[in-house]
Amino acid sequence: MSLPQGFLDELRARTGLAALIGRRVRLQRKGREHQGLCPFHNEKTPSFTVNEEKGFYHCFGCGAHGDAISFVMQIEGLTFPEAVERLADEAGLEVPQPSPEARAQIARQASLLDILEMATVLFQNALHSPEGQAARDYLQARGVNAESSRAFRLGYAPAGRGFLLPALKRQGVTTDQAVEAGLVKRDPDSGDLKEYFFSRLLFPIMDRRGRPVAFGGRRLDDGLPKYLNSPDSSLFHKGSLLYNLPGARLALKAGAERLLVVEGYMDVIALAQYGLGAAVAPLGTAMTEAQVAESWRLSDTPVICLDGDAAGRRAASRLVERALPILTPGKSLDFAFLPDGQDPDSLLRSQGKAALQAQLQAGQPLASQVWANLVGGGLPRRPEAWAALKRDIYTEVGRIADAGVQDSYKADLLDRFFKARRPEAAGGRQAQGWRPGTAWRGRSPGPPPAPDRAKPDPSDQRFRPERELLACLVNHPAQAVARIEEIALIDCQSTELERLKATVIDLLAADPELDRDSLQRQLSNLGYGDLLSHLLSAAVTRLCPASAVSAEADVVERQVEVLLAGFDEKRAEAAVREAEARFAAEASDSALADLEAARQARDRAGERLAHLVA
Repeated sequence: MSLPQGFLDELRARTGLAALIGRRVRLQRKGREHQGLCPFHNEKTPSFTVNEEKGFYHCFGCGAHGDAISFVMQIEGLTFPEAVERLADEAGLEVPQPSPEARAQIARQASLLDILEMATVLFQNALHSPEGQAARDYLQARGVNAESSRAFRLGYAPAGRGFLLPALKRQGVTTDQAVEAGLVKRDPDSGDLKEYFFSRLLFPIMDRRGRPVAFGGRRLDDGLPKYLNSPDSSLFHKGSLLYNLPGARLALKAGAERLLVVEGYMDVIALAQYGLGAAVAPLGTAMTEAQVAESWRLSDTPVICLDGDAAGRRAASRLVERALPILTPGKSLDFAFLPDGQDPDSLLRSQGKAALQAQLQAGQPLASQVWANLVGGGLPRRPEAWAALKRDIYTEVGRIADAGVQDSYKADLLDRFFKARRPEAAGGRQAQGWRPGTAWRGRSPGPPPAPDRAKPDPSDQRFRPERELLACLVNHPAQAVARIEEIALIDCQSTELERLKATVIDLLAADPELDRDSLQRQLSNLGYGDLLSHLLSAAVTRLCPASAVSAEADVVERQVEVLLAGFDEKRAEAAVREAEARFAAEASDSALADLEAARQARDRAGERLAHLVA
């Protein structure tokens, strides 16, 4: 919708922002602003402010920011035109009409909406006619009561293809309008007209405002396809809408905690009958990026409820692939897998609401599903396979467009990687789990292989970044503990420096509280005395002042971050070269996609480094 800026300014000026937000948030005046608990994330201390004078709200906790229009869009899940219409009605303003062409399109769509409403009523009446007995028997066998049938406006398209079009024509609908509404189709060869639905139980599909825009139809016999949706039209795009969208929105407003995404229409209806009305379903296909975004308009973390069989796991993997690139701060997905052979409808009818809720409570976050996709059938057993898994983590994380979310996923997946790697590094004995800040209760670090006796030349520029990093870490071990996962990923070009790095990680994993003197003493006892002398020499300190003992903590932290970003860029560049080689060898779509992802990851790594050193 393109609206004059003057109208939008007038609309904002007439809308009392504090009064509007105050309907949802308990605000207290603090000087020139109002303050309260943020409605967009859970918090105990108010960080949400409303500045009436400047016409915006801002949350210092989650970053939510906007004006009256964006608040209504976010809080109610409305589109921009819908929010503008809502506020204009309250402010007594008339929304300016668009161009003549756009007005004609709006009128045409309004007419189609009227036609689809007529069809919905006709199908509802047919369900309760003698011809609809088979459909009513089916609903009764599935446990759908009369109240649900009315609430979801279920209908029936009788056998044959002569029911709907004559009834619509009696109400003044033309054949072309019925075709445009997706209710009738023309045979491309003969030009004959055929009604789209017959001998099917019909589920009206509503838009965000609760208006029927399409239908999903289920056959009552063994014919195929079992389910059939209306064709795409100017009102309906199958990959953009979700079944029961307006009903789920109302349930969430009424206090439902989570949005459930299930596979089918009957699952949604069954959940509603058991008091779980905040449920939606994609329209017969795998969930699309647009449908994921639509679900996020209602809930920050919808629960994807899938069958626990192989098909359900494959569906989860496909959804992960689609969701990762569009993740933003605060938006995610959880996955709940039901027992094999069960869907929400069957589980509710056989075991009750408590059994389903237990399965939902056991759901796993999106990051766990990403990890499951990466490890596949099991953890690696060989060093080169572990290296491949580490590379795959970076490739997968590189697909996330938002830099902040990407960093968080990188940290989470690397944490899982190192926890899984520890048992293998301990000779196969299961460690009890480790994370930075806690002692690793596996194998105690023993002496490393005898280090190379050739002393590294402090002026050798090949080793300068890794030498400076290790110099910072042995003089400031707290920095090593804070970034231990990232440090472990570095492959030092010098064998001797690589061994030192691995030993520092093992010592600090076993005792994160080691101070500088204790760490250096243990390293010397393990045979690294000569190497430490070179690392801590004036030649290194002169090139990297942050490695000095006297360096301030924030200076050390900044230098370590810059060095790690440099290693990250090198890894990303190596991944691009590897992807280029693969694409040159096989020139497949997947190889091209991997190459594009690697290049994007390299560009982001370069941008991050440039930002840090600017």
